[in-house]
Amino acid sequence: MIAYADVKNSEEINTYIRQADVSLKEMGYTEHSFAHVTRCAELAGAWLLDLGRDDREAELARIAAYMHDIGNVINRYGHAQSGALIVFRLLEKLGMEPEDLAVVVTAVGNHDESSAHPVSAVAAAVILADKTDVRRSRVRNDDTASFDIHDRVNYAVTRADTALDAQARTLTLDLDVDSDICSVTDYFEIFLGRMVLCRRAAEFLGLKFRLVINGSILM
Repeated sequence: MIAYADVKNSEEINTYIRQADVSLKEMGYTEHSFAHVTRCAELAGAWLLDLGRDDREAELARIAAYMHDIGNVINRYGHAQSGALIVFRLLEKLGMEPEDLAVVVTAVGNHDESSAHPVSAVAAAVILADKTDVRRSRVRNDDTASFDIHDRVNYAVTRADTALDAQARTLTLDLDVDSDICSVTDYFEIFLGRMVLCRRAAEFLGLKFRLVINGSILM
């Protein structure tokens, strides 16, 4: 079986992830490189295990999350679908079994909020890990005066914790946001679609998604 370690140690796969992030940086997007995809992989796998899913499903979630943004190497537009095709080729080349490959490709193709659906536990875990990665360190623009709203929202987050309570059946994104940099209204202007998708993904897993900003429960 192809393992997460095989994927993470593949120089071919890492080359595409690296170049995808270079392209996004030139376009003014926040960090989508190894810090982001590794965090997503570790959280997606850990959450499924905490929810009692089997080890293989958690491993497939790690693989899908690690590779989910690889389609940006082609273009940001439609990157989930183009990424699914790239992932199919790369993992088939590594020898992944069709049953596992189908799960991973489906999750990668269903992670972008413009077209995503939590169609499986793996897809739901990838969505939640991806969309809750809001943090100041993802901002790459050093000129605060030229921040767009995406930069402002991420930079304003001074603390971000994502916690799964398997017993209470909740997944909570808890943020401290500097309101001098960004208002809560700005946050929702950018991330409302993502938060709604998180709620749907959490519901697929039998969870309630909670969003807490500056101590107030907003979802």
